[in-house]
Amino acid sequence: MESPSIKIAIIGAGTVGAALVAMLNDHTRDAALHEAVGGTLKIAGIAVRDIKRPRSGVAPELLTTDVEALVTRDDVDVVVELAGGVDDAYRYVRRALESGKSVVTANKALIAAKGTELEAIARTQNVDLIFEAAVGGGIPILRALRTSLVGEKIHRVMGIVNGTTNFILSAMTSDGASYDDVLAEAQRLGYAEADPTADVEGFDAAAKVTILAALSFGTPLVGAVIPREGISRITADDVAFASRHGYVIKLIGVAERVGEHGISMRVHPAMLPTSHPLASINGAFNAVFVEGAKAGPLMLMGRGAGGDPTASAVLGDILEAARNRVVSRRSATPDVEENLTDFPQSELQSTFYLTLDVADRPGVLAAVTTVFGDHGVSIRLMEQSGFGDEARLTFVTHFALESDMAATIEDLQTLDVVDAIGSTIRIVGEDS
Repeated sequence: MESPSIKIAIIGAGTVGAALVAMLNDHTRDAALHEAVGGTLKIAGIAVRDIKRPRSGVAPELLTTDVEALVTRDDVDVVVELAGGVDDAYRYVRRALESGKSVVTANKALIAAKGTELEAIARTQNVDLIFEAAVGGGIPILRALRTSLVGEKIHRVMGIVNGTTNFILSAMTSDGASYDDVLAEAQRLGYAEADPTADVEGFDAAAKVTILAALSFGTPLVGAVIPREGISRITADDVAFASRHGYVIKLIGVAERVGEHGISMRVHPAMLPTSHPLASINGAFNAVFVEGAKAGPLMLMGRGAGGDPTASAVLGDILEAARNRVVSRRSATPDVEENLTDFPQSELQSTFYLTLDVADRPGVLAAVTTVFGDHGVSIRLMEQSGFGDEARLTFVTHFALESDMAATIEDLQTLDVVDAIGSTIRIVGEDS
């Protein structure tokens, strides 16, 4: 009996797309891929913007600029979307699903915004929508949540899910360099885009947290806006303070249960004790820390970005989708839990680090600490540095409500002795 052939259409031939094509064309792995699928994999076509651009290892006859025609071809079984963006990608993925094609994508922005709608179409058509590579590059965190941990009640998912920001903060920690200098180096090395906003302001991480929450708790993927803070205001002084006091600064994403039905999702810089498992994750690596009711804590880490790690995750999804096509089934996906509610950020508690630039004269410290007291925010540690007429005050609080800390900062801004409010960073991983 002849083995079935699974035809693959690929949208996009950038860094990840080119790496994927190279993997699919690596004939030393044909036997292993055939065994994994129960059939052969064949590239049916590759949609690109510029068909005339030379592409190493790609047969010119496979290239097309007509995405619509490619994703609806009768002989295509699996469509792989690697172009990025939301609007065009949504149109192509929706069209592919409606045409009865399984879809694999690494597009976290698309899935975070339209995932629930697209999954409903996939269910109706009895095809797959798989997006392992959308979070964590080559880390199989979504597959673990979809399969190994599907029967586990997850309490919290917390992780470093953006390699660019982790590279920047790691370099600031090891070298004592400024944010601007390290960002420029990250751009030179290709870790950061010319416009790094999506990474350094936390938009990329927020989309990934939204997806992690959907797989962990059943929240919908409908483009929810979650609380988000980036790293562009982190200074070398903040990093030095953290190092002196046994912390490291990381941009973390958190999705957690609060009570039985409350869900909190957020992205922000955090000071982590050096003993925390995430504190040792450096460079462009990612890691996701999962806390379950029965399984307890576990962590997956690996390269979070780059052509080969991401393409490896995409290939794993292709194998899953292709295997399902061969045996006429689709992978199980979690339902949306209708009784979940957003837990207000203002009602969360944390320990806070805060810096103020103030006039250095008698009575200033008393005025500042009075504001803290007025809002019930207790000070655990205070340092003062500076010279001449200017001083910097650094505070670490005891546990306080987010709303009380926000009110404290708002009132501090009204004091004429406060010249500027610097960084506000949560301290995470300590017992309350």
